[in-house]
Amino acid sequence: MRRRLFVLLTLLVLPICTANAAARAPAVAAAADLKFAMAELVERYKDATGRELNVAYGSSGNFAQQIENGAPFELFLSADEGYVERLAAKQLTRGAGALYAVGRVALFVPRGSALAPDPTLADLRAAVADGRLKRFAIANPEHAPYGRAAREALQGAGLWEAIRPALVLGENAAQATQFAAGGNAQGGIIAASLAVTPGVARLGTAVLLPASMHRPLRQRMVLTRNAGAVAGEFFAWLQTKAAREVFLRHGFALPGED
Repeated sequence: MRRRLFVLLTLLVLPICTANAAARAPAVAAAADLKFAMAELVERYKDATGRELNVAYGSSGNFAQQIENGAPFELFLSADEGYVERLAAKQLTRGAGALYAVGRVALFVPRGSALAPDPTLADLRAAVADGRLKRFAIANPEHAPYGRAAREALQGAGLWEAIRPALVLGENAAQATQFAAGGNAQGGIIAASLAVTPGVARLGTAVLLPASMHRPLRQRMVLTRNAGAVAGEFFAWLQTKAAREVFLRHGFALPGED
């Protein structure tokens, strides 16, 4: 089962496309926390329009840098609106884009772990002090918004400096989930949208951390300046009621309702 989880989460960084459609499908860059929601959204859009999309998943910071360096993405769904604002300021986008979701983080504790699923992080603090904690997973806070949210939660709990030697850093939200749930760590602070998926949920227990423990994960999407008609249509479709319901079902709060 853990091998299946590893394969599943490793695939998050790969594009969704078919061999025949890859050349004409617009390239979409999506934050790794969106994998399961986007899989459903892309399928629904294809069913409704017959159009293909080529979606790649990774850290928002890395995608922003790639777009700055000329990567041919037509639509960027960031887990942190700051990256979109940075691109817009450099006139690399069509306007400022739109908020599409508000992310949440969760403490995930795999089965058999010495940690308790305590949203106050009191047990995590005790585990650091008494030596129970050896390895703890978060996304890299230097370029992954969910890693920054995890760092802020740990800082607010007075744990950041003490826990740093035990940290296992994922390149993005998906890899952090792989580490936390797949046996590489005793737990982690991960994207709630990934923690609630059946393949992850069956491996342990996740509890939402209070939203007050970190700055809001305001997730913004934007068309790049070389976006074509299909990317523009998908961008508009992602703001419809049908799409918003998918985001909600996959563990996101909705802008204006969080």
